[in-house]
Amino acid sequence: MGLRDKTLRQASSERRAVIDIGSNTVRLVVYGGPPRAPTVVLNEKVSAKLGKGVAETGSLAPKARATALAALGRYAALVRAMGIQQVHTVATAAVREAVNGALFLSEVEALGLKPQLLSGEEEAQTSALGVIGAFPAGSGVVADLGGGSLELVRICAGTCEQGSSLPLGILRLPALRAGGTAKFRRRAGGLVAGTGASCAADDALYLVGGSFRALARYHLHVSGVPLDDPHGLEIEAEGLLRRCRQLQLAKRLPDVPGLSPSRLASLGDTAALLAVLIQTLKPARVIFSGWGLREGLVFAQLSPDQRRLDPLTAGVRAFAEPLGANSAVATMIAGWTAAVCGSPDSQTEKLRHSAIMLALALQQVEPNLRGVTALDWALHKRWIGAGGPCRVLLATCMLANANRALPDDIIHLAQPQQVADAFTWGLAMRLCRRITGLVPHLFSAAELQVRDEELQLRLDAIAAELVTEAVEKDFAMLAEQLGLKSAIKRC
Repeated sequence: MGLRDKTLRQASSERRAVIDIGSNTVRLVVYGGPPRAPTVVLNEKVSAKLGKGVAETGSLAPKARATALAALGRYAALVRAMGIQQVHTVATAAVREAVNGALFLSEVEALGLKPQLLSGEEEAQTSALGVIGAFPAGSGVVADLGGGSLELVRICAGTCEQGSSLPLGILRLPALRAGGTAKFRRRAGGLVAGTGASCAADDALYLVGGSFRALARYHLHVSGVPLDDPHGLEIEAEGLLRRCRQLQLAKRLPDVPGLSPSRLASLGDTAALLAVLIQTLKPARVIFSGWGLREGLVFAQLSPDQRRLDPLTAGVRAFAEPLGANSAVATMIAGWTAAVCGSPDSQTEKLRHSAIMLALALQQVEPNLRGVTALDWALHKRWIGAGGPCRVLLATCMLANANRALPDDIIHLAQPQQVADAFTWGLAMRLCRRITGLVPHLFSAAELQVRDEELQLRLDAIAAELVTEAVEKDFAMLAEQLGLKSAIKRC
């Protein structure tokens, strides 16, 4: 076997595929990369609208079945050609409720797939598992809005409770809203309240599904927020409720980049349901999740040790190391700068280490491209475990290390002190690079200390020879950022 064939076979063995037979779309997603932070290698979908026929007649319509089976035949052929061993094929609400659902599943089996029909509770819990994978410390209620149903389940401390499935899918909402706003609120609110789901004082409502993500994209667009990925977007509940009310009253909505006309047209229905969820569950805040059912299926296959890994750390390492970053060097930089950057908060330290890893990778980029590349990496790439504020801090650290300014239009997405701290991370890393050249034995030849309102740079004989005007300038910038006097001590 040649090296190329061996490499391709190894890549195939590490990939996982999920075929999701939903009420609105039939989708294939192939995942690669690290198990704890998988990347999407292939993402295909076909709008079969299986749930439309079920809602109208109780059966999967012939045309919808044919469309779905054609797509599934292609997906089966693709995963076979790719040599993927881990293939999860699941069917949800439309097939579950259709009188001819069993016949349809037998047709899927004939294609060489092994479909699993999820119960409403299984669907809810699997979606919740995806949210837990993305937000390990999450606490609150997960709401997954699909074409045929809405799943609700409570999560806390990495576990989920019994889930509920409600007939409130996006394909059903137009008919439910046809009777008027008050009637819809009573009907939908009663169904939601009947599940017993609720949010405690500081709990969040986690939103899963393409319709909710479309609403998030709309919110980002009209708010002028320069983020593309709604994953991790966190909004105060009352503010989002106001947005939902505006959407329900709007006669015409502006075009939004990345949103199809059908998604845009259904935003009023999505907003009406979300308003009911906020008013009934009473969360403190709402968080949009890019992870749900499909990622829950992948996360379920991980070992306990893999599940405990930090998703941002794993994702950044997998991204940055091929670009020249070294985790051991990043750890050395984090230790050398700890006197001015260290935090007792483990999550902050993990974020700082990730920022250093990205900054190291950025050093391999052409200098003229570093500013725009830092913003692309921080703001536009999918980072599981990082919401808007964390993205700003990643960008701030990278830009400060590269001697670039942070754009004014993103500063407000994080707290001022957080931004100041991340700027310090970048300046301290820049100073470390200047003095040591990232040569391991030089890290011990220089030391940062804070004493009596003074930032001191203590150097032994070897490091003293490395101090130039550029080093002194970087040191002075760091001291000024910290509001301290600066002093270089040659030992």
